[in-house]
Amino acid sequence: MALTFSDVDRFEAARPRLEAIAYRMLGSASEAEDAVQETYLRWQAADVGRVEVPEAWLTKVLTNLCLNQLTSARARRETYVGQWLPEPLLEGDPMLGPAETAEQRESVSYAVMVLLERLSPNERAVYVLREAFAYSHREIAEILDLNEAASQQIFHRAKKHVAQGRARVEIDEAAVRRIVEEFLAAATSGETQPLIKLLTSDAVAVGDGGGKVPARASAFEGARAVAKFLRGLFKPAPAKRNLAGGSPDLYAATVNGGPAVVAVVDGRVFGVMCLERTQEGIVAVRSQVNPDKLERATERWAAGDFGPPVVTEAL
Repeated sequence: MALTFSDVDRFEAARPRLEAIAYRMLGSASEAEDAVQETYLRWQAADVGRVEVPEAWLTKVLTNLCLNQLTSARARRETYVGQWLPEPLLEGDPMLGPAETAEQRESVSYAVMVLLERLSPNERAVYVLREAFAYSHREIAEILDLNEAASQQIFHRAKKHVAQGRARVEIDEAAVRRIVEEFLAAATSGETQPLIKLLTSDAVAVGDGGGKVPARASAFEGARAVAKFLRGLFKPAPAKRNLAGGSPDLYAATVNGGPAVVAVVDGRVFGVMCLERTQEGIVAVRSQVNPDKLERATERWAAGDFGPPVVTEAL
């Protein structure tokens, strides 16, 4: 049956929530858009007049599409070149979804998005629906064809896996710029000691180049190793400028709710370095430089105003 204008409006009203669920489920904005579009095609083919609760129907269809996608994605990531990191989203991107509560903001932080990769598809679905979108266990059970007790057990197991035993701190916009300025001052000083002071003793650094931009296959571990890596990374060199397509300007930005360095060359986002910070210091530096995962960030960058760069022509 052909959709009416009202049917289409119902779907479009649900689209932002569906995209936010799919992004948290898949860690990829482009894959989230594809999953939502496939959900629309299922909506288009359904007898929507017999759907009693459209929101529940759409969420169930989308979630199951994401579960199928996660299963195949695990196989693909076994052959992925280097480390796999989620696609970063700039502040204000509607795909970040609701941010009214601390739990919702935490659920889309870059650190948690990385940790969600440890979960089974079912654990990830239950965690996302419960923690980020406040679905009841009864609703989750209906979406995933479980019983309520199973949903509760899966949620507690997922939450335990995601917990790191560290209390991340809420960071406002002013603090983001201060943290990034302090980090870049240390990183561009040419010395390791200023960086070591900012890092926790067990800090890690990891990058995702997707085989298209050089990135080490394994993480750097420990404050000294991370500091030496960062000192070298921020040391200007012609080869780095050639790789980036020019000398990038470095900006302070909020990415997935946390502080990040955004490297921009001629209006194109070349890299996003997310800084995970606790009360003790910077515990992780995660860099996304795979160009396939920066297209949306470049589009958002062109449409927004992110203030002046912290460092100009860094390389």
